[in-house]
Amino acid sequence: MDKKDVIQEGIKEILKNLKDISFEDQTVLVTGGAGFLGSWLCDVLVEQNAKVICLDNLASGLETNISHLLDREDFKFIKHDISQPIYFDEKIDIVMHLASRASPLEFDKFPIQIIKANTLGTWISLGIAKKHKAKLLFTSTSEVYGDAQVIPTPETYNGNVNPVGIRGCYDESKRVGEAMCMAYARQHGLDVKIARIFNTYGPRMRADGVYGRVIPRFVHQALNNEPITIFGDGKQTRSFCYVTDQIEGLLRLAWFDSARGQVVNIGNPKEMTILELAEIVKEITNSNSPLEFHPLPPDDPKRRCPDISKARKLLKWDPKIELEEGLKKTIEWFKLMKFDKN
Repeated sequence: MDKKDVIQEGIKEILKNLKDISFEDQTVLVTGGAGFLGSWLCDVLVEQNAKVICLDNLASGLETNISHLLDREDFKFIKHDISQPIYFDEKIDIVMHLASRASPLEFDKFPIQIIKANTLGTWISLGIAKKHKAKLLFTSTSEVYGDAQVIPTPETYNGNVNPVGIRGCYDESKRVGEAMCMAYARQHGLDVKIARIFNTYGPRMRADGVYGRVIPRFVHQALNNEPITIFGDGKQTRSFCYVTDQIEGLLRLAWFDSARGQVVNIGNPKEMTILELAEIVKEITNSNSPLEFHPLPPDDPKRRCPDISKARKLLKWDPKIELEEGLKKTIEWFKLMKFDKN
């Protein structure tokens, strides 16, 4: 098996689970389309015979994620920062706005760019949708809940966020993006849907530098027998959703008319500690990596777990991939990446 096989296997799984849900013959603009989730969306949409316009400034996305699509007639890549105006002559049916840096390790390095992507970028995306009478899917985040006091967290929870803290650039700009979407829905009748994404992982997630979020970082460290870096005491919890489940959920949200104007949590409700995650990664990789503890970043949430009853009812969606299965697929991907580099 090579890297292409890992991705193709995932795409087939998504298409099988979507059943009759299809975007065939629709033109879809995907901002952040060369990123982790954006490139998966582009792959599935192209496979469904949609026409895809992928827009990305490659600040954190990678052209290698979409290089296999560049020669296709139904795929177009535009290198552009969505926080700057852009206009399209062709009719656009759906705008999927994913463009934004998302790693917590980037929050102190690129706060202005993050704010612009989620505010100005959202405003420009909404303007494109308004002009073309298109639907818009905005990928928000569980970060809008901050350090949640209600677990599992439902969409009705308004959040516990520090607006001037280190995470504020991401948390609050996503909250503004949500408010902007609802303003366009109320004032212009725009068909908007908001996905609050919880921790997602899988192939194509970056492990390098400030991009490395917890699962790719742990996997990279374990495969190289390097110390596994844990922030705080590791007792904080997260809920991890495999990428194929996440992409299916996003496409279901974009497709269902009954979800118009709705905010929906999309994540896996199985909660676990970071220490438990580290031990599972070590076991699967058969690694000798020691655990290395570092100070907890400011405002790091103590628990994170979604209430997905709304997604189950509205989208007929439930995550299917258990953590160990998803980790094995992710680890296989990173092994193949390592082999390619050698």
